[in-house]
This record gives sequence, C-alpha cells and structure tokens, in this order.
Amino acid sequence: MLLKNCHNYHDFRKLAKRRLPGPIFNYIDGGADDEVTMRRNSESFQSCDLIPNVLTGVKDIDLSVDVMGQKLALPVYLSPTALQRLFHHQGERATAGAAEKFGTMFGVSSLGTVSMEEIARQYDTPQVYQFYFHKDRGLNRAMMERAKESNISVMMLTVDSITGGNRERDLRTGFAIPFRLNLKGLWQFATRPMWGINYLTHEKFSLPQLDAHIDMGGGASSIGDYFTNMLDPSMNWKDVEEMVKFWDGQFCLKGIMSVDDAKRAVDIGCTGIVISNHGGRQLDGSRSSFDHLAEIVDAVGDKIDVVFDSGVQRGTHVLKALALGAKAVGLGRYYLFALAAAGQKGVERAMQLMVAEIERDMRLMGCSKISDLNREHVRFR
Repeated sequence: MLLKNCHNYHDFRKLAKRRLPGPIFNYIDGGADDEVTMRRNSESFQSCDLIPNVLTGVKDIDLSVDVMGQKLALPVYLSPTALQRLFHHQGERATAGAAEKFGTMFGVSSLGTVSMEEIARQYDTPQVYQFYFHKDRGLNRAMMERAKESNISVMMLTVDSITGGNRERDLRTGFAIPFRLNLKGLWQFATRPMWGINYLTHEKFSLPQLDAHIDMGGGASSIGDYFTNMLDPSMNWKDVEEMVKFWDGQFCLKGIMSVDDAKRAVDIGCTGIVISNHGGRQLDGSRSSFDHLAEIVDAVGDKIDVVFDSGVQRGTHVLKALALGAKAVGLGRYYLFALAAAGQKGVERAMQLMVAEIERDMRLMGCSKISDLNREHVRFR
C-alpha cells in the first residue's frame, strides 16, 4: 500500500498498522476500558444530517477562521498529542511543518518529543502549548515561564487527565515508556525492522519539555507513573484561575464536557475551551463531544471561543461541528496515522485531502465562508 493510494482516514490507519510495531499502533488506536466512548465519538456524526442550499454562487471558498486570537487559513488545527517521534522519527517536526504549510495552528504537548523552543524557532505557525497540572506548583510556573519565553500563542491546560485512563490494549502489549514489553510485544517490534532502524539511527528519544524536571528514562518512571505520581488530582478552579492570571494571554481549557464547567471557564477569564473527551482515552462511558457541543455553545458561545475535538475523520464532520457553533475543530488520530504512515509527507497528504473535502462540501452546502454555516444547515434524526 502506497501513500498515494491513501484517500481517507481509514487508509492512513491501515498503512500505519503495517508500518508500526503492534504496541505502538495500539497506543494510538486504542481508548479506555471497553472503548465505547471512543467509538461513539465518530458514530455520533451519523445521527446529524446536513441540509444544503443551492444556487447561492460559491465560486470562491474562504476557509479562514479567527480563534483564540489567531488567524488561521483553515477551520481545523493539529491538536497536541504525545510521543510523536515514536510514531515516526520526524515526530513533531513533521506535524509543525505541515501546519505551517497549510497556515493553521499546531499543538506541542508536555509529553512532546521535540522542544517547544525548537518548534518556535523553525516554524512560523501559531503554536499551542498543552500542559498538565503537576503537584509541584513550581514546575507548573516554570513550564509557563518557558512557554512565555518561546512566544507560545495559546496556553492549553488539559483538565480531564488528572489520572491516566485505563487503556487495556497497552496492558496487553506491555506498552510503556520506557519500553516494558512482553513476548508478544517484542515479536511485534521484530517484525517491523524499518521502524527499529529509524528509531535507533536518529537522535535519542526524549521528552524535552520534562527532561529537566523528571527522570523518564532510568526505568523507575514511565508514562503511566507520570500520570499517577506527578499530576495533581486536587487541581481546582482556584488553581486554574491563578494560572490564567499569571499567563495573562490566550488561555484554553481542554477537556470541558459540561455546561457548568464551561461557564466556570468564562468566569475565571479563559478565552477558549475545547469540548473534548480526550478521544475516548480517559473516562469510558462519557458522552461524545459532538453530542454535547450544541448545548455548550448555546450556554457560552457568545462569551468564549468554543473549540471541538474527538472522533473527527471527515470534512463533513468538520462542517457539522462548525454549523453547531464550534470556532475550530481539532484533529488527532486523523493526522497521527498519516504521520506514522509517511512522516511529513503523510501529514501533508492527510491535510490536502481534508482541505479538499471541506472545500467541496462547502460548495455542495452552498456556503462560501465558514461564517455562513449555521444551525439551519443541520438536522438531528
């Protein structure tokens, strides 16, 4: 299977599965517990139908949006995701390069494998820094100060991950950082020799956002241990309000899933929220992001930028979220499988396909700009 033969999310997923060792593929592909929420995230779009208008004159299509103080050429952005150099040796460099080429926003994770400083130096694209709230308040402040010095555009605090989700696929394969593989997992690595060659012949794997603060490589710590031992489950609204004041700029909460929490985010001065259930990787059985989007937009959409992610695989999914009032839509697994398949070329092809779908669908909907989309364009079954 060649990259040129990938035409949608499912094709990229198939190619990634062929190229990645099983434990790493399943780390991307899996969700929490029975993966009910993960599946529902994409299935929820099927209960919403688009209502097109015709004869509206849509020769030129403008896909640009303004969100959290950023002017983006597209209504989609590349959400921050962890461990990208495990999926392809180019890692975040490939993702940031593709975001720059398409004029959209890129997110770097606290668990990213390329430093925020390098991304800021090398790529001219609005950068989101996603971080977790640690028990060490000094570490939290140090990370924000470092982001300020790197001229990060948007600070994004993940609020639905005060402990790690129960990802049973990883338990079955023994996936962890550092690797603690069982025999089945080791065999999967042995059958993907090109991945191993690339992993060993490029720079040593590291987590540069955390290396100065946490020893992740000595065998005593793992990603699971990081979530269990380093993150602070006592984080509360007062803590976040202090961070918002300290940052004094675009501040977004990722993982909002209730109207009450959305209102609290407005009250403490946040400029954006991401309606997200972490791709179904945290609390299984929680509602899909799309099912809950309209209710939150109706409550706070005129006071704060409402962004949306989880389960997006098609341009029509993006249009449905925008029609319900989302200001922009985050892509996660959609670009990660493309990254795993072919590095930056893969991410760029995935983005080309997504842009083509959105432009075509906008024409078919009779809309020439994103602001034309509204509730009259959708009906729920």
